[in-house]
Parts: sequence; structure tokens; C-alpha cells
Amino acid sequence: MLSFAHLWLLLLAPLPWLVWKLAPPKPPSRVAVRVPFGRRLEQALGSGSPGTTGGDSRLGLLWPTLVWLFVLLALARPQWIEPPIEQMLPTRDLLLLVDLSGSMDQKDFTNFQGKTVSRLDAVKEILGDFLERRKGDRVGLVVFGDSPFLQAPFSTDLSLSRELLDETAVGMAGPKTALGDAIGLGIHLFDESEAPARTIIALTDGNDTKSQVPPVEAARIAADRGIRIHTVAIGDPTTAGEDKLDRETLDQVALSAGGKSFFAADRDELVGIYAELDRIETREVKTISHRPRRDLFHLPLLAALLTSTLSRLISIRGAHGAETPRRPLRVHPVTGELELS
Repeated sequence: MLSFAHLWLLLLAPLPWLVWKLAPPKPPSRVAVRVPFGRRLEQALGSGSPGTTGGDSRLGLLWPTLVWLFVLLALARPQWIEPPIEQMLPTRDLLLLVDLSGSMDQKDFTNFQGKTVSRLDAVKEILGDFLERRKGDRVGLVVFGDSPFLQAPFSTDLSLSRELLDETAVGMAGPKTALGDAIGLGIHLFDESEAPARTIIALTDGNDTKSQVPPVEAARIAADRGIRIHTVAIGDPTTAGEDKLDRETLDQVALSAGGKSFFAADRDELVGIYAELDRIETREVKTISHRPRRDLFHLPLLAALLTSTLSRLISIRGAHGAETPRRPLRVHPVTGELELS
């Protein structure tokens, strides 16, 4: 779309005409020769002495008029406005904590085809679908076992986050469970976050056996910093020993950090949990728009230059090709003097 930054300058188009009207050019002085036979000489020469015609005068004014209009167009700064470019600004930073302890290798879940798979494989499938629906959020991924590790930093590239999730494997972070330390790492990752909403979703199938900071204490620190935590427990609640599912601690973590606690014993329940989380943690996107402007002032300037050059060439060619003009004679009606124009 064409636009002008200083459209009001086009109002100056009649300025040269106004100057010519208000301050007309001074008439040229004439040379008079007093002769007694002026009348007869005028009759002999004829009253239609050669001179510049009105059409030639109008043609001569055309070139400077065009140059003036082209210069005004350039000063008005024509611009071509490009289609808008929109950028989405995320309003939520979402951090996923995924347990990679040895118990996640238990094959007591099924995939979407109904085949028996490990808990981690089921989580990858369901959590990957959850990631794809989080368009507009910045998502990060932390995996934990004996210690927590950053697998994917905060990014709006959800395909990359899912790819890095698929590359995880049971035991790559150690065989035990350090949920409290994973929450602590998540809190540290949020230090540079400027998003108005910050959320952690922690998934585990066991109890905390390795953390230096208790999970509930870490959750209280997160709440003080405005971070909400949801916990997802999966697996067999009847398991004993180090692999025991400590649902009570997970409930307290969620309660301390203003989140909700969920439990899934199979794939269908896990799907329902992440659908509920997707509903609770609504996606809000702030969109900013920018329309690039491309200046076109050089085009009327080029047109003015070409017009001026063309008029000069025509003038030079006409001067070389024309005969030397005669100065017309005129007899003064009162004095009878012969005047040379």
C-alpha cells in the first residue's frame, strides 16, 4: 500500500504560480528609433512579425512544472507499506521434570497401538503430544535420576523439545530419584524468566531417595518466587522399598506450590491428566505486529532529473536547428517611434 509521510507538502504545488501572479517578471526594456516613415515601414513589414507563439510558451512551462511536481513528491516521502509481520510473545514458561530412574523401565503401560511398553516410552508418547499443543509457550525439559540435568532449555521450538525428549533413556541420569534437586534446578532456571506465568510439571514413579533438598522445602521456595508446581505420579502404588510411590510427598509439593497433584496407573489415566493440565494451564499469547516501510523518494527524484535533462537536450537541439530570430518591429501608436522588441 502506497503512503506519504509528509502528504501536506503536496499543497505547495501551486506555489510557483502564486509567486508569478503576486510578483510578475519585470517587462524587458525596448529600444526605440525615431523615423519619419514609421507607419509606412510597419505596413511594408506587415503586422504579423515572427515571434514566440502561445503554444511554444506553454510548452516551455511544462518542463519546470513537471520538475517541481516531481521534487514535491520526493519531499512528501512516498513509502510502500509491506504486509504486517506478526511476532508472538510467550506469556508462560513451562518446565517439565521427567524421572529417568531405573523404575521407569517397568513395562506396565501401553502405547496408542495397545502394545505393552515401558513407563518412560508411554510418557514420551503422551508428553510429546502435550508439547505439540503448547504453541505460544516457552517450554524447557529437565531430566533427573541421581542428579537433575537440563535436557532442553526454554524455547518456543516445541519440535526440538520433543526431539530431545525422545532422546532420553532410563538410567542416563542415574538409577535413583532426586526430585527435590530437580525442583531446585528448575527454580534456578526461572531466574532469568520474564514471563508473567511460570509453571513446573513434575512426573515421577518413585519416592525421593537422593535429593540434598527435600521436595516439599524446594516447593515452598518455588512458591515464594511465584512458580506453580503440578505433580504427576505414575506406576504401581503398592510398590515397596526404594521404588515405593510416595504420593503423600507429591501431594504436599503440589499443595505448597499452588498446583494440583495427579495419579495415573495406566496410559488412559495419564492421557486424561495431561488433558486436564492443558486445560488448567491455559495458553495465552501476546502478539505484536510491525509493518515494514520501504522509502520510494528516489523514484520521483530520478524522474525530476530525467525531465530536467530531457528539457535541456530539447532546448539545445532547437537552438542549433533554428535560424537566428529577427527582432520584431513595432510602431508606437502615439509617438510614431519605431521600436525593436
